Amino acid sequence: MKSETNSKISKHFSSALQGSRSVLNLEESRKVMELSGIPLNKSKLAKSEDEAVNFANEIGYPLVMKIVSPQIIHKTEVGGVKVNITSEAEVRAVYNELISRTKEKVPEAEITGILLEEMVHGTEFIVGTTEDPQFGQMIMFGVGGIFVEVYKDVSFRLIPITRGDAMDMLKEIKGKALLQGVRGLPEADTEQLADILMNVSNLVTENPEIKEMDINPLMITNSGAKATDARILLKKKP
Repeated sequence: MKSETNSKISKHFSSALQGSRSVLNLEESRKVMELSGIPLNKSKLAKSEDEAVNFANEIGYPLVMKIVSPQIIHKTEVGGVKVNITSEAEVRAVYNELISRTKEKVPEAEITGILLEEMVHGTEFIVGTTEDPQFGQMIMFGVGGIFVEVYKDVSFRLIPITRGDAMDMLKEIKGKALLQGVRGLPEADTEQLADILMNVSNLVTENPEIKEMDINPLMITNSGAKATDARILLKKKP
């Protein structure tokens, strides 16, 4: 029997699949992360220019603003992300710019809104899962950000993992020194990172409809780890 929390998570998946979508939008993915115990930076989804200004004042500056659409997986490729926004006037201008640019580049896109996020600084890592045709679901941890496919500095384990597996994954990447706060970078709380890996493993174990997912970047900050972007891909119904 599913727990109350997992039932809430399943509703997000059912809503997407019933709408013939296999990819959750950013806001849906963040809600699933939150329900799964993954720490997030502060955010609000605005559906109007005035709402964006109100939310910006609630969250505080500087901000990141992102387009939210079920048709857009890689937001940066359509110019759907703006960072370091520092004023109400800039919020208004960027809100309209992101919508007009998205409509121009992806005319068929259904725009859910604009996500305003707390801008955080730190070291970028990635946590993800993928389904191997031979072995099944696997979990990944490594150096993240926009260069994740360049460095390919990641470790893998079969899901479900133990806490010992999670701690070993942190030690196996070549960039493990980054977790120790080299050259003034924030030092990672490895126990918190192990918690995150365990929570992701549990999420995928309890929800077999997940085909793959990633949290990129998972930012290591002076106040702990924070997921600032997430993507969840579901298995299409037969």
